[in-house]
Order: sequence, then C-alpha cells, then structure tokens
Amino acid sequence: MKKIIVLLVASFLTATAICQTKKQVVEAACGQCQFGLPGKSCDLAIRINGKAYFVDGSKIDSHGDAHAKDGFCNAIRKAEVSGELVKARFKATHFELLPEKGSSNK
Repeated sequence: MKKIIVLLVASFLTATAICQTKKQVVEAACGQCQFGLPGKSCDLAIRINGKAYFVDGSKIDSHGDAHAKDGFCNAIRKAEVSGELVKARFKATHFELLPEKGSSNK
C-alpha cells in the first residue's frame, strides 16, 4: 500500500511540475515528422521530459516555413513556452521559438 501511495504522489508531483505555467525551454518540432505522433498532417508539438505533446495556442506555420531546412518538419528546435497540459495536449499561453545556436537572427 505504501508503494502505491508513493507512486501516486510522485506521479502527481511530476504532472504538477510539467503543468506549471512558468516559462520553460523545451524541444519543438512537427509532431508527426519528428516526434512520431499519430496524424496525417503536420502539427506543432513539444517534447517535455522525453514525452511529446501536440500544442494548442500556437500553429506550426506561425514560426516560419515548416518544410524549410531549419523548419519544424526537418529539425527539432528549442522554444520557450508556458502553459499547461490538458488531456494530453499542451495548452500554450506563450510560445517563442529560440534562435538556433550560431544564428545572428532573432
């Protein structure tokens, strides 16, 4: 019984940490092309602690050409996000694509 309680508490703390609205840097890319999520179109997704989630509140085409060399369908990028997980989807209140290392653009 103690193991179950400890497991439940640990799961709750992990979910709470992921769901906090503070800004955090995550991996961002096309959920289907880069993260292997199900679907037939290209949709924005993030990866937190090794698990990928589709994003609501920001669109894949809002951050440049997804099919460009450095686009989400061809590259995993870093993004600063805030929001929460709701029913296995990330509800973004902030999504900012970070410049690639060595890039002089913002």
